[in-house]
Amino acid sequence: MSDKLYMVVAWRIARLMRLGRTCPNLDASLLFETDEWKAAFILNKKAVPEKATRLNEVVRLMARPGGLLARKGDGELSVKTIWQGLQRVMDFAAGLGFAREFEHQCCV
Repeated sequence: MSDKLYMVVAWRIARLMRLGRTCPNLDASLLFETDEWKAAFILNKKAVPEKATRLNEVVRLMARPGGLLARKGDGELSVKTIWQGLQRVMDFAAGLGFAREFEHQCCV
């Protein structure tokens, strides 16, 4: 990958961390595509809401596959947990898209 692409990824993760702290009630659909925030709920075995919820909730759900334990005294999210969780959620979201595409191609 080029250095510019790494900078974009790092910027997005830092932005998610900062907005999750400063604007927790922001609508998650402003920063995530539908498949992305739904994938966060599915990976955490939570009921998927019909429309996007709060940004802080989605960011915390995305950080859980990255190692966040979500205990009361754990404090704020780290860049590392968001980064690792976001990788897994993005892969799963891509899988959701492929499954939807494959479903339309099959004639059973």
